[in-house]
Amino acid sequence: MEIQQLRMFLKVAEQGSFTGAARECGVSQPAISQQIARLEGSLGRPLFERQGRQVALTEAGEILRRRAMQIVSLTEDTARLLRDDGETGRVSVSAIPTVAPYLMPTLLGSFHERHPRAAVEVNEEVTEAILRRCGVGEVDVGVLAMPASRAYLKFEPLFEEELLLATAADHPLADRERVELDDLRDHPFVLLDEAHCLSEDIRGFCRRRLFQPVATGRAAQLVTVQELVAQGFGISLIPAMAARPDPSGRLLYRSLDGERPTRTIAACWNPDRYESRLMLSFLDTLRQPRAD
Repeated sequence: MEIQQLRMFLKVAEQGSFTGAARECGVSQPAISQQIARLEGSLGRPLFERQGRQVALTEAGEILRRRAMQIVSLTEDTARLLRDDGETGRVSVSAIPTVAPYLMPTLLGSFHERHPRAAVEVNEEVTEAILRRCGVGEVDVGVLAMPASRAYLKFEPLFEEELLLATAADHPLADRERVELDDLRDHPFVLLDEAHCLSEDIRGFCRRRLFQPVATGRAAQLVTVQELVAQGFGISLIPAMAARPDPSGRLLYRSLDGERPTRTIAACWNPDRYESRLMLSFLDTLRQPRAD
């Protein structure tokens, strides 16, 4: 049994297919199949049940999966401990798309001033991918919006952020002296697609006011939402960190009166993994007060 075989085994178990695991590992499908066959041969037990193009763990495979995660984690953490000088190395961070482009550049600049010889790998992913990758140790720190939970992850709220009403400059709500959440019920919304937690946050705020927002379109990126709003296709609620001034004057932002919708941004990580000094320093950078 070799460490690389266990890594490949875990990737097949995670992906549910040899093809997907090969793509993730950067090897050919026959190569990964061969390694799994050798592992099964050395153990004398089948680890996967073949179900067409998909595979599922056998009872023996599930037992090995739990142990393999511990073995691979201990091996990787030991190597990181021996290399950890607090100044060199790499920190892997994943942030949701409605945070990454707005928070990360400034934060990375601050971290680089303190650790000029360190590297930071930034990934932009949806919440579910961040939780999964933090859990298996592929990512050191996740930055996401609450609520989110995993039994084996630690979550630390960082700050609360207001969601601002975004309208086109000529929208009927733009000239209103006061606009409350109830006033939005008769207006169509432009939202991000279902993979993004921000859309569920917006629907949750509206449901608390006993109405369901009618979506006129769904986008994969926040900049697309902002452009569609500027063109008059609907309104939206935009995180304050993403509310950049529009030089063309087509897009306006404002705080709602009365109850103001907010979201909580948090960090998450796996406390059972080795916490390098660089990772802990990155968490400290995340905790620094933000300039409004």
